[in-house]
Amino acid sequence: MDEVNPGHDAAPAAPARAGDVLRMAREAQGLSLGDIGARTRIPSRHLAAIEASDYQSLPSATYAVGFAKAYARAVGADEVAIAQAVRADVDKLGRRVNEYVPQDIVDPSRVPSRGLAIVGLGIALALLVIAGLWYGTDLFRRDRTAQEVPSATPLANSAAPAPTPAPSPTPVTAGKVVLTANGDVWLRVYDADNVTLKMGTLKPGESYEVPATAKGPLLNVGRPDKLTVTLDGKPIPPLGDGSRAIKDVRLDPQAIGARLSGAPVPAATPTVRTPLRERTERRATPSTGAETGGSAPTPAPSPSPATTAPADL
Repeated sequence: MDEVNPGHDAAPAAPARAGDVLRMAREAQGLSLGDIGARTRIPSRHLAAIEASDYQSLPSATYAVGFAKAYARAVGADEVAIAQAVRADVDKLGRRVNEYVPQDIVDPSRVPSRGLAIVGLGIALALLVIAGLWYGTDLFRRDRTAQEVPSATPLANSAAPAPTPAPSPTPVTAGKVVLTANGDVWLRVYDADNVTLKMGTLKPGESYEVPATAKGPLLNVGRPDKLTVTLDGKPIPPLGDGSRAIKDVRLDPQAIGARLSGAPVPAATPTVRTPLRERTERRATPSTGAETGGSAPTPAPSPSPATTAPADL
């Protein structure tokens, strides 16, 4: 009787499947399926199917081979050998009858059932009926109230009291108007006859008081944002933001008082401006019309000499 040789080699084990090789490589590196999914951008359910050699749950044989190769690269395994093993396992499973199932265009899960549609329709009709009853009852109640009010409570005096008009601000007719520079600012102050009262550049801190006897004083200023205008020591809002020069701004106490109170500034009274040179000649030379028996020809009015602001304005 032959004895069993204890040193006899056991039968060779079956080769490990591709999924087992990948799983052991992953576990040896202490990685999870989530880590492999983050590296390969493959869903964890597909990676688990590859480890279990469940290739039927994958979209197709091509996807199975591709996913397995990406998995092998992620864990440092031989992707060529893994791909051959997966392809052999897929071939053993046989060809799928239908790898693609056409889907309907309309998703049945998004279409409400017939019962749900009937319930929704009933709720909508109920809401319409309730709304109709509410508005109809309210309208009927308003009609009855309108009919009963005259007989129940007669009004002694139906005329509503007229609203008391707000007192209008008293216009300012006198006061001291002072121009103060808070920077280098060029200005020209002149009266209604175009007689220049003040022209030049005010330095920071310099002031100019508008004469109280000036007839309709007006202002041209290059930088209104650098000029403070006060009436009896009370500053008014800035005349401009400094983006452009302004001209023909009224400086009489009435106009400045209107700006101080926030009321509309009254419009300036239009006057005929006679050139200063022509007015001086008329005062110096008497008229000769009466001596010669005829009227002297009226010279054509020459334009007023233009006042040029500094170049930086």
